[in-house]
Amino acid sequence: MNDADVGKQVQQMVRFILQEAEEKASEITVAAEEEFNIEKLQLLELEKKRVRTDYERKEKQVNVRRKIEYSTELGAARIKVLQAQDDVVAGMKASAGEALVRITKDVSAYKKVLKALIVQSLLRLREPSLVLRCREADRGLVESVLEAAKKEYAEKAKVNLPKVIIDGKVYLPPQKLARDAHGPSCSGGVVLASQDGKIVCENTLDARLDVSFRQKLPEIRKKLSSQQKS
Repeated sequence: MNDADVGKQVQQMVRFILQEAEEKASEITVAAEEEFNIEKLQLLELEKKRVRTDYERKEKQVNVRRKIEYSTELGAARIKVLQAQDDVVAGMKASAGEALVRITKDVSAYKKVLKALIVQSLLRLREPSLVLRCREADRGLVESVLEAAKKEYAEKAKVNLPKVIIDGKVYLPPQKLARDAHGPSCSGGVVLASQDGKIVCENTLDARLDVSFRQKLPEIRKKLSSQQKS
C-alpha cells in the first residue's frame, strides 16, 4: 500500500469519525431538547396546579368570609326584629297597665273587680282561714266588699264562711306614678294566703296582666311577624 492509499484510508476514517461524532452530537441535542421540553411541561403543569390550588384556596376563603358576613348580618337583622317586637310588646303591656290603673279610679267598677278577685282567690285556695293583703289605699274598698265576696264563695264552694283577716301591717306597694319609675309597685288587686303562709294566691292586677300577656305572647309575636313580612 503506497502513501496515497494510506492517505485515502486515513481521510475515510476521519470522515467516518466526524460523521459519527456529528450523529452522536445530533442525538445528544435531540435528547437534550426532548428532556428540556418534558421538564418544561412538568414545570408548567406544576405551576398550573399551584395556581389552581391557590385560586381554589382563595375562592374558598372568599366563600367562607361571605357566609360569615351573611350569617352575621342575618343574625343582626333577626336581633333588630326581635328587639322591635319586644319594644312593641312592652309598649302594649305598659298601655294595658295604664288602662288597669284607670279602672281603679272608677270606684264602682273597681269594687266589682276587687270582689271578683277575692272570690276567685278563695275558690283557688279553699282554706278556712286566710290572710288578705292589699294596697293601703284600697283597704276601705276591700273591707266594703269582703263580706259579700265571702258569702259568694261559700255558696259556690258549698262551705262555711271562711275567716279572712286583712293584714294591717304589711300592705302591697302603691301604684307606679310614672311609666319609667323604678322600685316595687302594684296597680291594684289582692294577695291571699293560708294562715301559715305556705299557700299563696297572687291576684293583683299586675299578676293577672302578666299571666294574660304570657298566654297571648305567641299570638302577638305571630301577628307582628306577619305584619313585618307583608
